Amino acid sequence: MPNKKMKIIPARRHIGSKPVPFEEDIPKLRVAAYCRVSTEYEEQNSSYQTQVSHYTNYILNHDGWDLVNVYADDGISGTNTKKREQFNQMIEDCMAGKIDLIITKSISRFARNTLDCLHYIRQLKEKNIAVYFEKENIKTTDAKGEVLLTIMASLAQQESQSLSQNVKLGLQYRYQQGKVMVNHNWFLGYTKDEEGHLIVDPEQAKIVKRIYYEYLEGYSCKQIARRLTTDGIPNGAGNTKWGDSNIASILKNEKYIGDALLQKSYTIDFLTKKRIRNQGIMPQYYIKDDHEAIIPKDLFRRVQEERKRRRAGIKVPCGKTRHYNNRTCFSLKVFCGRCGDIYHRVAYNYSDENGQVVKWLCMTGHDHDLVTCHGRAISERQLKEVCLRAFNKIIEPNKIFQAKLQNNIRHAINQVNEEQATKLDRELDRLQILLINQTPHSKDYDKISDEFNRIQQQRDELQLTLDRQNEVVQKNVNLQNFIDINSKQLNEFDEHLVRQLIKKITIQETYCEVEFQNGDSIKINL
Repeated sequence: MPNKKMKIIPARRHIGSKPVPFEEDIPKLRVAAYCRVSTEYEEQNSSYQTQVSHYTNYILNHDGWDLVNVYADDGISGTNTKKREQFNQMIEDCMAGKIDLIITKSISRFARNTLDCLHYIRQLKEKNIAVYFEKENIKTTDAKGEVLLTIMASLAQQESQSLSQNVKLGLQYRYQQGKVMVNHNWFLGYTKDEEGHLIVDPEQAKIVKRIYYEYLEGYSCKQIARRLTTDGIPNGAGNTKWGDSNIASILKNEKYIGDALLQKSYTIDFLTKKRIRNQGIMPQYYIKDDHEAIIPKDLFRRVQEERKRRRAGIKVPCGKTRHYNNRTCFSLKVFCGRCGDIYHRVAYNYSDENGQVVKWLCMTGHDHDLVTCHGRAISERQLKEVCLRAFNKIIEPNKIFQAKLQNNIRHAINQVNEEQATKLDRELDRLQILLINQTPHSKDYDKISDEFNRIQQQRDELQLTLDRQNEVVQKNVNLQNFIDINSKQLNEFDEHLVRQLIKKITIQETYCEVEFQNGDSIKINL
């Protein structure tokens, strides 16, 4: 056999999606850099600019390299890549064959999630795209690159977890110190002074008060939102379009009474940053009188009771629960004198000159699942006349009614006794100090905590009693103020007065019984 000759053909560099022909000179590498600053603190701004400048000069001054782009995410966490727009754009450009090499400071800059890191490295490796980590001196195309990368990425993830835990401990310390952190830019009713303390914005405070009072007058969150939108009033974000969720969040926010509940939610996964509502898993901290209040405490508590009442609905004698809709001022105020069920609104359209006729009918009488009730129907026009006559009747000089009203006010005031509340508050303060000085896992912590919760429940029940007594006083005062202001008979129906002053209208065969918010009632013949 003839002697065989072997010629070795040296390997050529082949990086990126574009193959290099043998006969051509090796082209320049298309190089990109990725940098990231993980926080939004002002002190990190210089670091962000420094990184961008460093990599720009570094690539431009390197022979054989062409600068594609410096991708930079500012103020975005590295634990998850979903919100990193520049990072995702870089990966997209790599897949399009625009980049041969990526340079980044460290694995923690690239990703603090081991799975994400390895996923993208392998995805890039399939396209013959290398990633070079300066700090660790690792290049992913090296033989040992992925092994080292796996170890270092795991350490970076552990570091991120440790950092997250440190942040949690820092927040816990701030909470224990009573330091309240609020983004006032989105918080309707407040701004901050030069020292960072919450102060009332007078114009925005008027909007907050309007929301609370309209809700107690019977308007739903959706109706309040619609009214504010119609009036062109801006919300906390500066938008003039309101949603019912905006109203609901304002109505339940304790910060409007000057207090602050801290740690309402907490992070359950440091990688995804997922937060859930704190339902007793983590300790909470309630700071009283942290800042100036916009809403009085008794008004706030009345609103919470009303929210609870509306969610629960009204259980009627037939066993069914009627839920709050509040389409008109008569919603959930008109009741049947026969069966005790509520009345609902029905509109009838006629082709003659009379047009639409609106009537209120007993729900039991029109519910096919129940025994028919023959309670009389009443037109909406008649309901308005009944209310107008009722208002005029209490405006008339009536010594008996006036004396009864004054007696109601005196009786309600005499019932209010806050001495017991003060005593319970002192005991709660004592237990609070003991809890602060105990660790959550100490043997006395659970005992003190149980005692604290028991006393707190007593205090809440007493406060509810005091609030209801104060509410009775306020309702009697509101009725008295109405009488004092209106010395002359009313000529027009006023929906606002119905919402404010009337609690219930019971329809009988020959008359209507109108019950006012203070509990007094009068009969109006039909």
